[in-house]
Amino acid sequence: MASQDPADRVLVLSDADRAALNAQAGRGLLLALVAQGAMGLAAAVIAGGVGGAAAGWSALAGAGAYFIPNALFALRLAVSVRAGKASPFTFLSGELIKLFATALLLWLLSHVAQDTLVWPAALLGLILTLKGYLLLLMFRKLS
Repeated sequence: MASQDPADRVLVLSDADRAALNAQAGRGLLLALVAQGAMGLAAAVIAGGVGGAAAGWSALAGAGAYFIPNALFALRLAVSVRAGKASPFTFLSGELIKLFATALLLWLLSHVAQDTLVWPAALLGLILTLKGYLLLLMFRKLS
């Protein structure tokens, strides 16, 4: 009998292995959210220091436009994993909803706060929050 190619073997996980992987993924989600929140706050402090209070609030609003949908998406993923109902469809649909919610929040922000919004600061908050994972890379917390 010919030996089986290692790439063709099926990986079988025990319940303990599955629980450990789920716990590690949960910690990764939480770390990513903390890093994104920290970057959003840093953007607000930088913008507020350079451009005044309106710029600081605009940066915070821009950060929140991404952070809030992303936090809800992470919560949905965590609940799906705990319930044992996580699937690629769950992830993809959650990602699409998150993107549409972010676009909707930015559109609402542009209409509700159009007189006081400082767009460069709002975009700074959005971009720094999007790049929150760079903090994890910098401190070698990304696995």
